[in-house]
Amino acid sequence: MAEFGDFLRALGEFGLYQKLLILLLSLPLLLNPFQMVGQVFMVVEVPHHCDTSWILAVGPNLTQEEQLNLTLPRGPDGHFEQCSMFSPVDWDLDSILAYGLNHTEKCSSGWVYPSEQPPSLLTEFDLVCDRAVLNDVSQSIYMAGLLIGAMVFGMLSDRIGRRPVFLICILLQGVFGLGTAFVPHFYVFMAFRCVVGAAVSGIMIAVVSLATEWVGVSHRTKALLITHTAFAIGQMSVAGLSYGIRHWRLLEIAGSAPMFALFFYIWVLPESARWLVTKGRIEEAKKVLQRAAATNKRSLPPELLEQLKPEKEIKSGSFLDLFRTKNLLKVTLIMPCVWFADSIVYYGLSLSVTDFGLDIYLTQLAFGAVELPARISCIFLLEWFGRKKVQGTLLLLAGLICLILTGIPEDQPVVITVLAIIGKFTATAAFSTSYVYAAELFPTILRQTGVGLCSTMARVAGILAPLIIPLAQYHRAIPKAIFGSIPVLVALLCILLPETRGVDLADATGNKEPPDEIPVSQQKT
Repeated sequence: MAEFGDFLRALGEFGLYQKLLILLLSLPLLLNPFQMVGQVFMVVEVPHHCDTSWILAVGPNLTQEEQLNLTLPRGPDGHFEQCSMFSPVDWDLDSILAYGLNHTEKCSSGWVYPSEQPPSLLTEFDLVCDRAVLNDVSQSIYMAGLLIGAMVFGMLSDRIGRRPVFLICILLQGVFGLGTAFVPHFYVFMAFRCVVGAAVSGIMIAVVSLATEWVGVSHRTKALLITHTAFAIGQMSVAGLSYGIRHWRLLEIAGSAPMFALFFYIWVLPESARWLVTKGRIEEAKKVLQRAAATNKRSLPPELLEQLKPEKEIKSGSFLDLFRTKNLLKVTLIMPCVWFADSIVYYGLSLSVTDFGLDIYLTQLAFGAVELPARISCIFLLEWFGRKKVQGTLLLLAGLICLILTGIPEDQPVVITVLAIIGKFTATAAFSTSYVYAAELFPTILRQTGVGLCSTMARVAGILAPLIIPLAQYHRAIPKAIFGSIPVLVALLCILLPETRGVDLADATGNKEPPDEIPVSQQKT
C-alpha cells in the first residue's frame, strides 16, 4: 500500500498548486499583526489633567492658566498633577483667591486632553490614572481570546477539517474586527477583542496544518515559514498604518475591513488531502489530489489512486491520545512549555514598544523589519542544523538578551532599543521554529489538537505578558528578568526532544520515535 508521501511525490511536492495554496494562507497573516499589536498605537500617552470646570461657575472669566493654578496641585517636579485635583468648594471666587484650596482628591469629573489630539482609546475611554490598568487588562483579554481559539479551533479542526475552521475564523475576524470600530463602551471593546483573538488563533493553527500537510518532506520548513514572512510584512505595515491614521476608530476599520476581501476562499481553498485520508473520505481525497496534480501539470496513475487507503483503520484522535504513548507524552509535556517561553519573551518585547525611549512608530517598524530576516533565516537554519538545536539555541539567546536588558541604564535608549530588536529577532525565529517543530512532532490525527495545546500555553503566556509589564513600577528590571529567565530554563528541555528534520509526517499515534538526525544529503525529496 502506498504511503501519502508517494502521492505528494507523484503530483509534485512543491509545485504551482502548493505555491498558490501558500499564497492563500499568507494573505490573512498580513492582517493578523494589526490585531496583535495595533492597540499599542491607540493608547499613546498624552498630557492630561483633571476636569476642574466647576470653578468656572464662580469665576467665568478665569483664564485657563488661572483655573489650573487654583484647582490643581503641583508635583515635586513643578508640573500639575495628572491624577488629582483640589476638592471643589462652595466658596465664592474671592474666598478661593484669598484662602486657596488645600484638600485634594482623585479626579471626579473626568479628564481634559489636548484639543488637537485625535480621538484615541486612551482619550475616548479615559484610560489614564486608576483606569490605565484597563488597557493592560484588555490586552490580556485579547490573549484570552487567543487561548480560547487555540483550545476550541485546534480540536475542532481535527474533527471537522482544516478548511471549515479556517473559513469560520476569517468570518469572525472580519465581522468582530470591524465591529470593534463602532463599540460604545470599553467593556464591549474588550468583548469584541476576545472574539477577534479567538479567530486569529484559529487562523494561525489552521495555517500550520494546511501548509505542512500539502507539501513534501524537504519543503515543509519553507512552506510554513513563507507564510510567516507575510506576518512580518504585516508587522511593518502596522507602523505605517498607525502613523498615517491617528483616529482610533478609522484605524480599526482600516486594519480590519480588508479581511472581507478574502471571502472568495469559500470557492478556492482546498481541504487537506492527508486529513481526508485519515478520516476515510477517500473519494474526496482523490478529487483534491487530482486537482492538485492537474494544476502542477502532473497525472496520478490510476493504479496509485487505487492504493489510496487509510493506514490500517485510523480512528479519530482525542485529546487523551496525546498522553497514551511514551514518546508522544514527552512531546506533549515539553512542546507546550517551549511555546509558553516563545510567547512570554515575544509579547514581552512587542508590547513594551512604548518603553524603550525612542519613537514608537520607528521602533515598531524596526520590530517588523527584523521579523522578516528572522523568519527567512529559519528556512536555512532548520535545514542546516535541525529543529532541536535551533529551537534550544534561539530560546537561550532570546532569554539572555532580555536578562542583559535589565542591567542597561534608562538613559541609554538607543542601546536598549538595539538590544530589544536583537531580542525580537531571536524570539521571532524561536516562535517560527516552534510552529514547524510542533507540526512535525504531532501525528496527523492529533496535529491540530497538539498544536492547539501548544498554542493554548502560548496564549496563557500572552495573557500574563501585559500583566507583568506594569511590575516595572516596583523595579524597572522585574519584567525583563521574568521574560528572560523563562526561555533560558525551557531551552534546556529541548535537549529531550527528538529531531524531525527529513522525517515524513506521522499520520497515526505510535511508539516509533524519529531518528536522532537525518543528514541533509539523505533527506527524502
